[in-house]
Amino acid sequence: MEIGKALPFLQQHHRMVVTTFRRSGAPQMSLVLGGPFRDGIALVARDDSAKVRNLRRDSRCAVLVASESWGSWVTVEGSAVIHGQDNTDSEELRQLLRNVFTAAGGTHDDWGAYDRAMRDEHRAAVFISPRAVYGQRYT
Repeated sequence: MEIGKALPFLQQHHRMVVTTFRRSGAPQMSLVLGGPFRDGIALVARDDSAKVRNLRRDSRCAVLVASESWGSWVTVEGSAVIHGQDNTDSEELRQLLRNVFTAAGGTHDDWGAYDRAMRDEHRAAVFISPRAVYGQRYT
């Protein structure tokens, strides 16, 4: 399936489980908030988190997005690209973090405070390009 068919579901459901791979090859899973972005899925994470460290070493990952009842779901398997303070212009990163936050259903009353928190917490924008998309009762 193409991600476009799952887009309405992904726009409504933002709670996700992202699976990355440890150096040993074992899976490492994290609960995150994310949303559809460009032609894939995006989320915001601390640059020093296990998931980001794993993705910098091995970009393969999978994201499971489930409905509140767990009766419908979409999985996106793909590879991640990370935009952080070390590899992205500060203004571009500021805008990316805002865009990902809103794609994940977030709103903010003080974008300046949000920007400062993202900078101070060394947040990164993680973009996952789909290789495979599949699910159950997501339409």
